[in-house]
Amino acid sequence: MSESIQLALILTGLVAGLIAGVASPAVLFFIASLLTYLLGLVNLEQLLHGFSNPGLITLVLLLLATLALEKTSLLGRMSKLIGRGSLSMTLARLGFSTALLSSFTNNTAVVASLIGAVRRNPAHAPAKLLLPLSYAAILGGTLTLIGTSTNLIVNSFVEEAGLTPLGFFEFTSVGVVIVVLGVGLLVLLSHLMPERDDASVDESLPYLLEARVADGSALVGKSVQDNHLRALKHLYLVELERHGIRICPVPPQLVLSGGDVLRFSGNPEAVELLHQFDGLEWFGKQQARGQNLMEAVLAPTSSLVGRSLKSARFREKFDAAVMAIRRGNQPLKGGLGDIELKAGDVLLLTPGPGFCPDKNNACRSHLASEFAAISGLDLSVRLDTARSRLVLGGFAAVIAASLAGVLPLVKGLMLLLLVYLGCGAVTVREMRRRFPLELVIVVGCALNLAALMLSSGLAQSLADSVLGVFNGFGVMGAFVAVYLLTLLLTELITNNAAAALAFPIAYAIALSYGVDTRPFILAVVFGASASFISPYGYQTNLMVLSAGNYRFSDYVRLGLPLSLLYSLIVVLLVPVLFPF
Repeated sequence: MSESIQLALILTGLVAGLIAGVASPAVLFFIASLLTYLLGLVNLEQLLHGFSNPGLITLVLLLLATLALEKTSLLGRMSKLIGRGSLSMTLARLGFSTALLSSFTNNTAVVASLIGAVRRNPAHAPAKLLLPLSYAAILGGTLTLIGTSTNLIVNSFVEEAGLTPLGFFEFTSVGVVIVVLGVGLLVLLSHLMPERDDASVDESLPYLLEARVADGSALVGKSVQDNHLRALKHLYLVELERHGIRICPVPPQLVLSGGDVLRFSGNPEAVELLHQFDGLEWFGKQQARGQNLMEAVLAPTSSLVGRSLKSARFREKFDAAVMAIRRGNQPLKGGLGDIELKAGDVLLLTPGPGFCPDKNNACRSHLASEFAAISGLDLSVRLDTARSRLVLGGFAAVIAASLAGVLPLVKGLMLLLLVYLGCGAVTVREMRRRFPLELVIVVGCALNLAALMLSSGLAQSLADSVLGVFNGFGVMGAFVAVYLLTLLLTELITNNAAAALAFPIAYAIALSYGVDTRPFILAVVFGASASFISPYGYQTNLMVLSAGNYRFSDYVRLGLPLSLLYSLIVVLLVPVLFPF
């Protein structure tokens, strides 16, 4: 079997695994890369070469440096933009500010910091703002080289291929048009977003809570109505289970017995109402010690997907008890511990001391492989004014020095991290917990696979196949094909994985035509950030899924026009500003 055929089989399995979500991208890329070594396609030195790529090292240093940026008051000040004036003005201010911040800091941190403020604002329904917030963060990532990890990943492939690295502001001209027109479109289409305020959330999009009547409870021997279980604010008794038999709806005159399981529908605040009933053992009560509750969004790569809380032994594994579960607008039925979990489910947790040992760290990063986001803690401990200015000023100085050619970005970031450590803006423990190991594995292994695709001729074969389909459309047709291929992969799998798989094909197509590779590289850069139609293509989209009570149709309604506008701008502007 030839080398290219073996590699093609490995990549086919990789793509199938990514689409099916059988494991995290890091695991799948590691297995694929390891197979190339075991089959003799690469030696050990070639296998490990990608992990020393300067672009990858720069990416890691940048992500660690942004830990300090998250602690400044910069993100917190943005919450003041919410709720002032009309919906259009609020969206415009929020959209442009989010895009600007996302151009130089982690867009996931920006969205996570603003979700709570958006949900609490009294002027506008959260559903009107949260999805545009996610989209604005994605659009802002197109402004600079460090706007999103995808840009730096593509730059790693560029450097590995021996090409001139991407400039910090090289594609800003296209990005500015994307941000201005994209945010403008979000404002114009704001009427398409659903009017789901807090009241509608409580009534139609609630958590499922479960409680058991203790044998010696004062509730025993009294009816549901006499126990006032049908007059609870924001908490509705939807089902009673007795000896394995479910009773729904629950008759008001039904007399309670010891061992009865009561299932309620309500919001997180309604959990406190269960405390007033003596002898009502609600799910997770044993672990409650007066700590703050947490909401955790289940990631697509989580080991919990497809399993129940009981079978996964959630409490033993995470030292946290699940008090309630919420699944968007879908009503849940059955026992809390027996529900088969899905990506995007929101778990209401009572955490034990082992769930997040260091309260100064963001738990969503500590448990990143399981949860897309965790709220309920102060995820970014605020720095004092002096250190906040030092952090922001130091970061700006490093970027300026890099742009002026005075100091390479990688050296500047190393020095900056030493300064941050010295002044206490970050700690070694924080960096260890937040170290982007999965991203390092994906990029390091992808560099190996990309080099193999080029050296084995597989990339050229795939390029010839693409050219065959678009034969007669010339270079422009091939450019559009590369962009659409990357966009499709981004919606089906993760954006970083899409960039890794699309780059070798784009590079080979450019070489086949004998034209400048830059436009094709930028087609991959912009295509890998074009995740608007699916809640699962980009992490920020998943983070707002339950927070805004969105349905898949909401993403299509707002995301499809935005994706079309975004694509039109890229297809028209890139060839003009970066000629073939």
